[in-house]
Amino acid sequence: MGEFFKLLKGGNKPSLIAAIVNTIIAALKAGAFFLTGNVAMFAEMMHSIGDAANQFFVFIGSALSKKAPTPRFPNGFGRLVNLVCLGAVLLVGILSYETIKEGWHHIQHPAASSGVAISLIVLGISIILEFAVLFKAGKEILHDVSIKGGLLAPLTTSFAHLNRAKPATKLVFMEDLVATAGGVLAFIAVLISHFTGFLQAEGIASILIGVMMFYVVGKVFLDNARGVLGETDEQMLVHLAHVVSENTNVKDIQELEVTKEGEFLHVKLVAEIDPTLTFAKVDDIHDALKELILNQQGVTDVTIAFDEDDGIRTWTTHRDKQTILKTHD
Repeated sequence: MGEFFKLLKGGNKPSLIAAIVNTIIAALKAGAFFLTGNVAMFAEMMHSIGDAANQFFVFIGSALSKKAPTPRFPNGFGRLVNLVCLGAVLLVGILSYETIKEGWHHIQHPAASSGVAISLIVLGISIILEFAVLFKAGKEILHDVSIKGGLLAPLTTSFAHLNRAKPATKLVFMEDLVATAGGVLAFIAVLISHFTGFLQAEGIASILIGVMMFYVVGKVFLDNARGVLGETDEQMLVHLAHVVSENTNVKDIQELEVTKEGEFLHVKLVAEIDPTLTFAKVDDIHDALKELILNQQGVTDVTIAFDEDDGIRTWTTHRDKQTILKTHD
């Protein structure tokens, strides 16, 4: 049990913050829904319950994924966070269906809701809190890829680097992006329903929120399914090929693999070198390459092997300098 709590300290912080915030928001929305009967509020309540449950599971999964390898699991537990994310989005999928179903029922049988002021106040507070979590997740994405930006960078630049974010951070960012947009949509629907008498607006908002939730389900499911299978990090592969080739003792790269396992990268390199080099020199080359590769962000282990140079150039993809990453200090 002590090891478990120690691992929790290394869990993904944005997911923990998001889970706590969404638990508070879900409680507020639940209270508002039971007081007002507002269907758009029901959709938002379901959304926040799903997000809170997801993010608690993801936090725990991200923490356990950092558990050290064991004799039974020599490759470690890096992919555990992908498995947890897959389970988490299934829960969101179920809640998405219920949200859409309730919205459709309200469109067919519209009914006026009471307590407009309560609904608007709760939705306003929720939007502010969700936006704060979204901003925090955006900052974490920029930190993951070692990029600094201006005040609005977490809401702008982070989109361009979303695919390189940690699985847990990416899930939090996408869920809270949809949650913030859904809150605004529900706020507008309540106003339209109250001031125009178009009661179906709340049902339409509920369906739209459910559809957005389904989008997150599909996107996160596919991303983490690839992670479970062991996806190649193409950008890091090209970057490593470039920096390895800068070593004057490396004549060619015979094989290079960069495999994602959760938040971690595993590297396998087979380099061609001069066959006349002494064992001591080869050992120095090995140590230099190992240190270089392990200094790259996200790389946790590397396997290096050598073969004699056959004089035939086979690896050329490292010349694509547009994909070169900044070396992690």
